[in-house]
Amino acid sequence: MSTAVWFILIGALLVTMGLRTSILQRLNLTPSLVYLAIGLTLGPSIIGVFHFNPLKQAHLLEILAELAVLLSLFIAGMKMPIPFQWREWRATVRLAFISMTLSVALTAAFGYYVLSLPWGAAILLGAILAPTDPVLATDVQVRHMGDTDPLRFTLTSEAGMNDGSAFPFVMLGLAMLGAPADVEMIGGWILKDVLWSTASALAVGLAMGRLLAEVIQKQHLHNAENRLLDDFLGLGLIGLVYGACLLIDAWGFLGVFVAAISLRQSELKLARPNASIISPRIITTVPADAENHNPVPSQVSEGSLLFKEPLERLSELVLVLLLGGMLFLDSWSFRAVGLALFLFIVVRPVSVFLGLLGSGTPFRLQMLVGWFGVRGIGSLYYLMFAVAFGLPEGLALEFIHITLVVVVLSIIIHGLTVKPMMSKWW
Repeated sequence: MSTAVWFILIGALLVTMGLRTSILQRLNLTPSLVYLAIGLTLGPSIIGVFHFNPLKQAHLLEILAELAVLLSLFIAGMKMPIPFQWREWRATVRLAFISMTLSVALTAAFGYYVLSLPWGAAILLGAILAPTDPVLATDVQVRHMGDTDPLRFTLTSEAGMNDGSAFPFVMLGLAMLGAPADVEMIGGWILKDVLWSTASALAVGLAMGRLLAEVIQKQHLHNAENRLLDDFLGLGLIGLVYGACLLIDAWGFLGVFVAAISLRQSELKLARPNASIISPRIITTVPADAENHNPVPSQVSEGSLLFKEPLERLSELVLVLLLGGMLFLDSWSFRAVGLALFLFIVVRPVSVFLGLLGSGTPFRLQMLVGWFGVRGIGSLYYLMFAVAFGLPEGLALEFIHITLVVVVLSIIIHGLTVKPMMSKWW
């Protein structure tokens, strides 16, 4: 298609979604479903007017997905209603580490025993498909700052953390493709990719978020009339944290998510040090006028959201359209569809149930969390990271087909069930 037609198409799509037409609301269609339908129609599966080659454009797609995930993680972190407290975050930590590990293990077992992949490739595939998505799961995310709904909090905080906790398994799979696993390799992997990279990411995120909040407060104290550029401050924090994490081999996704929480909670603490914290395990809704009862000065994190949320939605539109442009009819194999169904029906519920065993999490919450394990842009990023890292071409092509089918089915299945299940069971 010509450039003019693309401008018209994207413009019409943005206007349609911006108006939230009644037909879309009646059909309970999520934005991702609409974008996917258009992408599949225009892509090689149906009309074939455009085709995006992920193998040749792996680096570009990796960067686009990386930026989308970073924005989404930062937004999710700023919306977190509470700081890090074990009582409130224990379910999230269990999901992000125990359930993540189980998910990788179960998917890797399927890859090894059913798909006949070598163990290194099977672990890598499990790591690519294991993390839940902070970009496409907007209908089950925390909606705004102060949203204390337990289901939304659990799913959003899990997606924020497991994009970082999946990275060690990506590196383990890539390492095992190059050499057989031994005690020395596993020991080095645990020390560097698990312990160091995770702990240092947490430390960098906490410290930089807190530091920026203190700098902002001092700026306000010295010149209260000076208007800060909230958008630049938020984007600058993302860049600083992610860059610092890359320099010291820490997991940047985890660092950015933690930095956003640290910034938001530090701002609240500095502005209202004696305020009480609302627990998402106790309160499920916040009154519309809650902020009027306990006013807080305007925060940089609040102003930054006004700019970043539209960017997140725009990145979702672009990447899902490209997703439709990457999928061919022959991508739909029994191997890919079988793995997707195994992932949704077996791996996700079992890993969630075992990960939350003994945590005291209500069964209904476990059931819904076990279903809404949306796969999306995070999996595309890990896939492109592995391809750009040097994944053999034959394996790369198979992983591309499998991952695209899993993400597309996740958008369709979870997108069609989210509103009915949320209204009936929650």
